[in-house]
Amino acid sequence: MTMEVPLLASTVWEWAWVPIVLCAALGRTVRNAAQRSLTEQAGTLPATLVRFLYGLPFSLLWVLLLSRMGGGLPAVTAAWAGWLTLGALAQLGGTALLLMAMKQCNFVVAVAFSKTEPLQVALVSLLVLHEAPGGLSMLGMLIAMLGVILLTCSGPGRRATDVGGGFGLSAVYGLGAGAAFALMAVGYRAAALHQPGVTPWMSGAWGVLWAQLIQSVLLGGYLLLANRAGLLAIVRIWRFSLTVGTVGALATIGELTALALHGAADVRTLGLVEVLFSYLVSRKLMREKLGMLERWGLMLVTSGLIVVCAQF
Repeated sequence: MTMEVPLLASTVWEWAWVPIVLCAALGRTVRNAAQRSLTEQAGTLPATLVRFLYGLPFSLLWVLLLSRMGGGLPAVTAAWAGWLTLGALAQLGGTALLLMAMKQCNFVVAVAFSKTEPLQVALVSLLVLHEAPGGLSMLGMLIAMLGVILLTCSGPGRRATDVGGGFGLSAVYGLGAGAAFALMAVGYRAAALHQPGVTPWMSGAWGVLWAQLIQSVLLGGYLLLANRAGLLAIVRIWRFSLTVGTVGALATIGELTALALHGAADVRTLGLVEVLFSYLVSRKLMREKLGMLERWGLMLVTSGLIVVCAQF
């Protein structure tokens, strides 16, 4: 009986990253929908800044709470700072590209384009972190990626081929966002691996706090020099911006916590559930319609997620 309790606790801990990723994906969906509205009011870069600047208060409070519960703050090393900075810069660029994609096509298709990242994450994780995904994980990634491809093929409201032929600007921005988010995941995962002995909860919160600080200083400084009108716009709507920032901080803390618990490729593949959440937002709240291919694509994405989870 005494052996069963530690075994159960170990099993629960191994699974903990799954609900964390699901909650983070839901938070990202809410944040992205709100940021799309902010883009129309203030512009792409000011809307990007909202996610980081207004998330700082919550991140700081969460770090202080965890430090009082767990005995202090983690050390800052050069290797950790380097990987975290890479993740922060990639996240900054990916967020801006995703919002630009949303201006070119409907909400769920923009998110779907950005979700071409799992195979990129798997490749970079293999080359940089030497973390090879298992057979079931790779199968799930391929199925889910096929679903994402179908989601981008056709459908009412999509304008991916309107500009420049081929996939067009929405695909360029969306695929670029996916590549940036792949680098982000690898950077944050590597940073977590350079903090041995730190709990996943503190690792995630500490990483988000410093990442948001870097992002806010860089982008905020640029807007102060180049686009003060946009900066003032997000100050005027500070209540809404604070809500967006808090939700965004929760989502990012969840994601970094999951990356501290588990490999980047599996975490980002399970994060494809965000496409399903975005579909619901697109249909129910934004009244955007999708065609048959998109629906098949969503089914494949769901199947891929099930396959990834089936290995545990």
